[in-house]
Amino acid sequence: MKIRPGKNIAIKVPRHKWQETVAFYRDKVGLKVARELTNSVGFVFGEMTLWVDRVERQSQSDVWLELFTEDPDRALDHLESPQRDELEPLDGVTGHWTSDPAGVVLLLRNE
Repeated sequence: MKIRPGKNIAIKVPRHKWQETVAFYRDKVGLKVARELTNSVGFVFGEMTLWVDRVERQSQSDVWLELFTEDPDRALDHLESPQRDELEPLDGVTGHWTSDPAGVVLLLRNE
């Protein structure tokens, strides 16, 4: 089973900390903005995109990681991780949301 890093990392940030967090990565760290959406800003992060997402009903920040695999169903079984597809819609994506033992959210998906 081959699993490799994806192209996206997301920091899910409570609404009241979102603007401050975006400004931190843009102005203090100096990351270049790659894309801006209503509730999300993507930054160039080496060969990846670091997304800072505003989450309306969240009290703390979370880091979510993307992993690529040719068979997301088999990868989920291989990792023995829970299927957590209720976390966010997977529109147009073949894959599953899951998490590691520490609770870090992982997106297992086709590239």
